[in-house]
Amino acid sequence: MKLFITGVSTNVGKTIASAIIVEALEADYWKPIQAGDLCNSDSHKIKSYISNDGHPERSRRTVIHENSYKLNTPASPNLAAELDGITIDLKQIKEPKTKNHLVIEGAGGILVPLNDKDCVVDLIQKDYKVIVVSRHYLGSINHTLLTIEALKNRKIKIAGIIFCGDKNESSEAIIQKMTKIKCIGRIEQEPYFDQNVIREYADLFRENLLELQ
Repeated sequence: MKLFITGVSTNVGKTIASAIIVEALEADYWKPIQAGDLCNSDSHKIKSYISNDGHPERSRRTVIHENSYKLNTPASPNLAAELDGITIDLKQIKEPKTKNHLVIEGAGGILVPLNDKDCVVDLIQKDYKVIVVSRHYLGSINHTLLTIEALKNRKIKIAGIIFCGDKNESSEAIIQKMTKIKCIGRIEQEPYFDQNVIREYADLFRENLLELQ
């Protein structure tokens, strides 16, 4: 199973959600494009959050695959690439080979540009199932509905939605009612995240995630 994790905006909780899913499924992880924070990248964060690779009795281990592009500037990938003097080429973004589940984390939202013609959504392959991560803020209903509408218009399969942050029953209810998208789970506004917290959420999410197969 290949799950592509996207957000309705930046800083909505994609990496935390990815860590939970990786932990729950003992999946591999791949972030095709990392822009900025190369010494503390999302791949580094995933490695620090998960614990399932520390159990020798388990048959599966998480492999964190190399980014296809490592860009120096924390900016939209098209600008970060330009500042590095390169152009992102989709043909150079090759999915890692694995027999394990694969969690793929996007950069920002689905219409974040990669170059003059391609966006993050163009990384989503036909055999990927998309999980949308939404965080409640003024305007997030609109951003969530627009994200889901854009995915549906491209006939991309949406596996579910994960809500992050403080609970907002009204927002969550209207989003689910209007989209008919299943809620895989919600991530509370925790004071911190570490391996124990990630493992607790993984246990809560695992059943819903396994149903996506």
